[in-house]
Amino acid sequence: MKRISTFIMILACVYASAQTIDDVLRYSSENILGTARYQAMGGAFGALGGDLSSLNVNPAGSAVFNFSELTISGSNYNRNNDALFGNTLRNTEINSVELNQVGGVLIFKSNDSDWKKIALAFNYDMVQNFDNEFFAAGNTSQGIDNYFLNFAQGQQLGPLRVQQGEFIEDAYLDIGASLGFGAQQAFLGFQSGIIEPTEDDDANTSYFSNAEYGNVNQEYLQSTSGYNNRFTLNFAGQYQENLYLGASLNFHNVFYDRITLFDENGYNQDSPVQFTTFDNFLRTDGYGFSFSLGAIAKLNDNIRVGGSYQSPTWYELTDDTSQRINSSLAVSDINFIDFGVVNLFEEYRIKTPAKLTGSVAVIFGKDGLLSFDYGYQDMSQAELRPTADPSFANENEFIANQLGAVNTFRVGGEIRFDEVSLRGGYRYEESPYESGDIIGDLNGFSGGVGYSFGGSRLDLAFSRTEQDVNSFFFDSGIDNSALVNQINTQITLGYTIKF
Repeated sequence: MKRISTFIMILACVYASAQTIDDVLRYSSENILGTARYQAMGGAFGALGGDLSSLNVNPAGSAVFNFSELTISGSNYNRNNDALFGNTLRNTEINSVELNQVGGVLIFKSNDSDWKKIALAFNYDMVQNFDNEFFAAGNTSQGIDNYFLNFAQGQQLGPLRVQQGEFIEDAYLDIGASLGFGAQQAFLGFQSGIIEPTEDDDANTSYFSNAEYGNVNQEYLQSTSGYNNRFTLNFAGQYQENLYLGASLNFHNVFYDRITLFDENGYNQDSPVQFTTFDNFLRTDGYGFSFSLGAIAKLNDNIRVGGSYQSPTWYELTDDTSQRINSSLAVSDINFIDFGVVNLFEEYRIKTPAKLTGSVAVIFGKDGLLSFDYGYQDMSQAELRPTADPSFANENEFIANQLGAVNTFRVGGEIRFDEVSLRGGYRYEESPYESGDIIGDLNGFSGGVGYSFGGSRLDLAFSRTEQDVNSFFFDSGIDNSALVNQINTQITLGYTIKF
């Protein structure tokens, strides 16, 4: 009899493992993408404006434009990851090409009002490019059996059996729907033969491992793809000669895929289990909303200061997951649990923290400029919602204890020689963790060049960031992780035309 993939909504205890602190951090962080000029100067545009991606920092920046403009930018992204696990270092490198920015601004000038200019702008920016991959391989004393034992202890054996006339994939989905993720993982461990009950009794709640080892060899591949895009609608105005005010509405579109492939071997020669494979797939899609307010003031002909408030971003997200497992002791039908058998989760929400930015810039006439931005965001205020869910309450308490304030510093400069502009920037962002052991501080530098044709401009930028991330293979049961040194580089080409 031919089997088909089965889809079911998991209703019980879905939040217990599906959404964690990692999800909060994934959608709270932003990279320096946007226009080539913005990237080349490290994103330090809070007191400058005059660039469509500057609206991400300060929405008053659109009123600085003197002409209506349209800008389009594309980037080549390079991800270079060195993963250290079990004293073994493995390198992975990938490239992707994306259209990362498109936007325009309309400028309306008036000589008969205190409002000298009114600006209406729209902009599309890629906030995050999730295309990434790392591979880790090494030797460890913590086997995957610990993962399944962690979920199995306390679970009754009866529901972990496949009933007479039932397909194994249907049993897998049914136990997830009725008893939740933990029981579902125990089911996988039992049906794959990795764990066994201490008694062959449906009421049994105690289990032991069939894997015998001192150390095991593990290989782990994590590959992600997707994006967090932001569409901005902006309104700003110049009041008299020295004050710019603005507001933006931001609409996010999220798509995220993650596949992890796990292999384990190297057990004792007489171990009942001789190999294990365990693969997981996660897909997330949804949308979000935020708003921002800002102001820029000219103190004199050379100095500008700026301040902005970016509201929390409220995300509405949906996850679906798939798994597959095998071992030398697995039941014969185990391969019918595959990536075509999908667990659909209820919609959940994430609120990322608000952000404050203060800026100052020095303008050297037509010869160049120097700009500095300072940003503050308290990551301990991030939340998974609904907060009334007990699992979310526990995770939110963990988030509040583990995460802290993130201070961000950006510096950028530009020197002009007739039609040519030379640019450079530096960026430093603190770890969102209080300890900094899981995610390290981020350092980045950038540079670029622009050429003005009068009514249009061509810009080229190069940027590089480096950060250490301790990436755990699984959320619970075992704490094996790879220390990944992430080096991200981008080359961006942008074209601007004035109207």
